[in-house]
Amino acid sequence: MCGIAGLAGTDAARHENTVAAMGLAQRHRGPDGTRHLGSADGRAVLSMNTLLIVDAAARPGPYQDPASGIVLTFNGEIYNYRQAGAAWGIPLEPGESDAHLVLRAWAKLGAGCLAALDGMFALAVYDPREGRLFLARDRLGEKPLYWRLDGGRLAFASEVTTLTGYGTAPLVVRPEMLSIETPTGADTPFQGIQLLPPAGLLAFDVTTGSLVQRTWWTLEGLEPWQGDYRSALARFSTLLADRVPMRVPHSDFALLLSGGLDSSVLAYLMRPQVCVTVRYPGQDRLDESRIAATVARDIGAELVVIEPTSQDFTRALPRIMRALDYPMGNASTFSEHMAYRAVAERGLRVVVGGLGPDEFLMGYVRHALVLFGPEAVLAAGLDAYRPLASKLLDGPGGPLGPVDAIVKLVLRGQDPDERVRELVADALHRAGGDLARGLTLADLATAWRPLVMTSDKLASAFALERRSPYLARDLVEFCYRLPVEHKIGDPAAGKRILRDAAKALGLPREVWGSRDKLGFASPVPGWLSGPLEPWATAQISSALDRAPRGLQPLLAGGLMPGGRFDRTRMQALMAAAWFSDRTPAAAA
Repeated sequence: MCGIAGLAGTDAARHENTVAAMGLAQRHRGPDGTRHLGSADGRAVLSMNTLLIVDAAARPGPYQDPASGIVLTFNGEIYNYRQAGAAWGIPLEPGESDAHLVLRAWAKLGAGCLAALDGMFALAVYDPREGRLFLARDRLGEKPLYWRLDGGRLAFASEVTTLTGYGTAPLVVRPEMLSIETPTGADTPFQGIQLLPPAGLLAFDVTTGSLVQRTWWTLEGLEPWQGDYRSALARFSTLLADRVPMRVPHSDFALLLSGGLDSSVLAYLMRPQVCVTVRYPGQDRLDESRIAATVARDIGAELVVIEPTSQDFTRALPRIMRALDYPMGNASTFSEHMAYRAVAERGLRVVVGGLGPDEFLMGYVRHALVLFGPEAVLAAGLDAYRPLASKLLDGPGGPLGPVDAIVKLVLRGQDPDERVRELVADALHRAGGDLARGLTLADLATAWRPLVMTSDKLASAFALERRSPYLARDLVEFCYRLPVEHKIGDPAAGKRILRDAAKALGLPREVWGSRDKLGFASPVPGWLSGPLEPWATAQISSALDRAPRGLQPLLAGGLMPGGRFDRTRMQALMAAAWFSDRTPAAAA
């Protein structure tokens, strides 16, 4: 996990000290050195915070190609870099890493090299031959990359607060922060600062100041799988057994082991030295630690069990919000933070988690509600989800169509401008009539961003590299191609093909036979309506008295009574902590 920052423009060399300060502002992302490097023509200065994973003796970046003058700063890991180098005829010397491969590949192939890279990354390349700065991000946005234009110069960084330090950026409360807890698309809560979308490629001409953006990879054009289930399971199992172990680091690492299907499969395929699980005493509904203990014992790993308290939460909240940059909706935020802290305390540098199967293999109950209907889901024994199912039970207008059903299930507030509805409708249109594909694309457009971003940002706060093996390119593309019946067989058993692969691997029945999804959920919403209610109310009220108008509805919602699993107060509290840590110049 590294950090990148930089600036390009005709007078970039004059702002070398500014870029140096930008790098220092996010040095926690790379404890092995923060350096900056200017291009030979003086029109770009790039910075890099280095966390050495592949080779502890490697020289920290940024990197420069002597022949072309190209300068690269790089955050992430390319897992197939040696295979790609061999295919392209690009030699690598002993001690050289994936970043050196990307540097030489760009000099030889330009942005065309991105399609062959299997990994997670955010990168910036300045090519003096063209006088252009390129920014690129991995397929699913595992690594963040923000940018802004100012005075004919383009500045970029791994963290949005690095760019707010570069220049003023008034706070803007995006409507989606009220409706689904997080900005969508390229938006951020800071005026003039954008997030480069997943699989985004931006080219900035330093002479003319012109920008060109495009997407270099999409799922939509993939052809549906034509084989039967048996052949699909064989192909999936082969991909799983090959691509997941490619993500195993050369040093000791930790796995976030909830005890659920996704993380347990990773445990057996990757054999981590340390497994970390989170449980909350008295919260049996959220406790899968018994299964985690069984899995850890089977693979011979140390199991670290963390039992956070409500007081841990009050102490952790300020650090969590500083790491996130701005509020993001994710039920596992606190649990993840505590897990990463435990990993860092053990001196490890890499942590692995199970993001991906829920989105691509219909693992969420909301998917079953849309595909099968609420009555079928409740009849399958998922009565704990009755409050969610009730949103779709027939009203005066009869059953809802897919778009309206999905919107009702993902909304956590009002959608007055129907922005969320537009995102969902567009996702289903791009899916070409395949509802399961549409659900995946809708997830990627709405709920995915906070999941993948919190994983990176919370881990980076502890100088950890977070890896998500299920996001391997071939696995993602294959899962998307599968017909719905290969992904979910009945309302209570999503991720069918992964369950069957787990069964074949010999995982315990409790893992592949589980009919409920918990993950690293937490009782924080219940705490905020119980023992922490006075504290939360005081924090929110204090911020509400000073908050700009656009933020007030979000904060005010947190003062209303909420249920055990209602995240409204949690989101308001995060917004209060975020606002209290900043002095915005203006707000919309």
